[in-house]
Amino acid sequence: MSYEKSCGAVVYRKHHGNTEILLIKHVRSGCWSFPKGHMEQGEDEIQTAVREIKEETNIDVSIDDASFREVVVFNPRRDVTKEVVYFLARAVSFECERQEEEISDVRWVEIGQTSAFLSYDNDRILINKAKSFLAMTKI
Repeated sequence: MSYEKSCGAVVYRKHHGNTEILLIKHVRSGCWSFPKGHMEQGEDEIQTAVREIKEETNIDVSIDDASFREVVVFNPRRDVTKEVVYFLARAVSFECERQEEEISDVRWVEIGQTSAFLSYDNDRILINKAKSFLAMTKI
């Protein structure tokens, strides 16, 4: 059994009084999800998340409070266990530019509409946790 670890974030912004979430659509699978990617040697989880978001979307983010840290574990292939660590990240730039080799679409979606886009139940659970966290912290 092999093990993979990736890190990413639920990226949000305030736009015209609404909270919007950054979603990406993967080229290979056609699935909508959150930006994430594999850790590189010498990086910590937050550094990986920030770098991957920038690479996939060209969005700069700030992870101000790492108290929102959710871990999703699944098996993408037989004999592979993958762990993905997600943070909550505030966008500090908003103009998306997708990484064409991996990402077919990038868009900002109002937080209440994200579940309709998301392809996986794990991501729907994650966005519900993020909504609750944002509501509790009044970010």
